[in-house]
Amino acid sequence: MTSTVGPSPYYENSGFQPENIYSTRQPEGANPCPPYFSTNALSVPSYDPRIATYQSSTPVARSSGRTCAPSVKKTIIIISSILLVACCAIAAFFIWYFVENRCFGSLIECGSSGACISPSQWCDGVSHCPNGEDETRCVRLFGPNFMLEVYSPISKSWYPVCQDGWNDDYGKTACKDMGYSVDTYYYSQGVATEVGFKNYMKLNTSAGNIDLYKKLYSSDSCASGNVVSLRCIECGTSAKSVNIMSRIVGGSGAVPGQWPWQVSLHVQGIHVCGGSIITRQWIVTAAHCVEGRFSDPYSWRVYAGILNQNEMLLRNGYRVQQIISHPDYDADSKDNDVALMKLETPLSFTGTVRPVCLPNPGMMFQPNQQCWISGWGAEYQGGKTSNNLNYVMVPLIEQSRCNSIYIYNGMILPTMICAGYLGGGFDSCQGDSGGPLVTNKSSVWWLVGDTSWGTGCASPNRPGVYGNMTVFTDWIYKNMQAYR
Repeated sequence: MTSTVGPSPYYENSGFQPENIYSTRQPEGANPCPPYFSTNALSVPSYDPRIATYQSSTPVARSSGRTCAPSVKKTIIIISSILLVACCAIAAFFIWYFVENRCFGSLIECGSSGACISPSQWCDGVSHCPNGEDETRCVRLFGPNFMLEVYSPISKSWYPVCQDGWNDDYGKTACKDMGYSVDTYYYSQGVATEVGFKNYMKLNTSAGNIDLYKKLYSSDSCASGNVVSLRCIECGTSAKSVNIMSRIVGGSGAVPGQWPWQVSLHVQGIHVCGGSIITRQWIVTAAHCVEGRFSDPYSWRVYAGILNQNEMLLRNGYRVQQIISHPDYDADSKDNDVALMKLETPLSFTGTVRPVCLPNPGMMFQPNQQCWISGWGAEYQGGKTSNNLNYVMVPLIEQSRCNSIYIYNGMILPTMICAGYLGGGFDSCQGDSGGPLVTNKSSVWWLVGDTSWGTGCASPNRPGVYGNMTVFTDWIYKNMQAYR
């Protein structure tokens, strides 16, 4: 976390550690452009393909009729060659198509097993795929009101669930299917339907003791006029009021309970990165924090509810059982820079240890919206990590503006989001990586992003870049469900 303007070499927001733990990508004064724009790339030998061509000079007209024979022969050879190439191309296309798309017609592939099933079998309450992929992610929470939606395999659409006949037992089942533990269940309640709803999923309460999804059916009416709002975990609550954090500050010190989802991730007793609590066992951080030899889960310790790094040295921390990096993470561009850590022992939630809410589908965060970043990062470029947890308010920056030629010149991908001040002065820095970018909306704190990278710290026209959490929530839920 920084509030001073310093030199601006390109860096990843990795933690600042001694040489034997983790080193920065480039020394002071290095080329400010990221590696994938470097002019010092390794030379790649060029390959000039040798293609046999048929050439002929302009024929000299002769009286003999046989002068046309070689020309006809060459024409036939050329046409035959073209047809052969075309046939090979068509054959290659069909080979690729059938390898990549094993399922014919409208059938849907289950996953790695290669099994194919009908679309009507998805989310019908019966596992048809060998690994049960067809019955995962059939429910979701939508919008800031956590409106429960269920996928209909018939219409291939998501519909809200009518509150008629709904109870907490059904709510716990839906939460479990999203990867949440039943012991964190918060509540189900009815909220007024929005204008424009024409279809609902309703419970057939007389269907007996069968699977939840078999009891649901599509209907164009809802007698109560309310749909289900489902909270699987009490997330996004802070022990401190927003008033304390309502002004622009540069690296102010946090107080206990202010950012209860913030964790410090250690390797060999040294702070390396930050992270965010989303459940008792799951932490969200950045993929670049867990690259290479840092991918070993047993080398990490997680500290929650503690503001002071020196105090962490006296504690044992939580062991990490599993690390899951996004499969499409790109180390050069920092595309899909997100990872999950699963703890061996669940956290105990207190006033200073609480989860932040993942953004639901349908939520949009607008440019200039006030967000907050927090962490133990350096207070100036190249500095050491801070002993105390700091925070600062930063506004979101529209992607097109951040991609302009005088800022990041097209480097901001859809999986990224910018936040900060173009005039500089307030920013995340080395050691803040993986930590939270949050905003308060509808009296709930939402995880907007995870700290990813930047050029310099608090430099003009070089705002911080964060993983765009709205893109990653489905991936997070999928892994929570698969590894619960």
